[in-house]
Amino acid sequence: MELSELIQTVLIYALPVLFAITVHEAAHGYAARHFGDNTAAMMGRITLNPLKHIDPVGTILMPLLLYFATSGAFLFGYAKPVPVRFEQLRHPKRDMVWVALAGPASNFLQALLWGVVMVVLAGMGLRERFFLEMCRAGILVNLVMWAFNLFPLPPLDGGRILVGLLPWKQAQAVARIEPFGFFIVMGLVIAGVVGNYWLRPLMSLGYGAIDLILSPFMALLL
Repeated sequence: MELSELIQTVLIYALPVLFAITVHEAAHGYAARHFGDNTAAMMGRITLNPLKHIDPVGTILMPLLLYFATSGAFLFGYAKPVPVRFEQLRHPKRDMVWVALAGPASNFLQALLWGVVMVVLAGMGLRERFFLEMCRAGILVNLVMWAFNLFPLPPLDGGRILVGLLPWKQAQAVARIEPFGFFIVMGLVIAGVVGNYWLRPLMSLGYGAIDLILSPFMALLL
């Protein structure tokens, strides 16, 4: 990839990625405060300031290294997790489901909004490749975050949702995986299990849902 093409790709993805991680983490903090835990609020993490959520290694260094090491074939990164004290929630086991779900839900909503912007721009006759590619990137990035974070293994949001839904005995067994969960997930990602059997089917479902929701707007504007 030429330098100019790389710079353009970075510029296309920069804004969608920043919005995706910022709103995702802020949504967790907002949901936690709503259900009784003010930890994130007191630490200033319920904010749309991306600097509060960026992790230098997970958000910048790791994705860049993986991009160059795999020629763009594999990307992975993470933001600074919003601190949540689940014992402070009014109904810890039930409310942790909503707190965990808030992040992925915000990503799906953002994917939908990027889709709306793309349809509106196309309906206005704007054919500028840069902006249309940014909208496509916004949909892709957010659907990846939505699907990946729903993978049912702690410490991902899907794992916390699973813990909240299971009976106590089974929930405790799943929760004990959390200290090793990151390494297990990474192993499954590298082995292709997460991509082939989770990300692709769920993202296909997500794209289908967005197309269905946007079809009335497309019929009116295009």
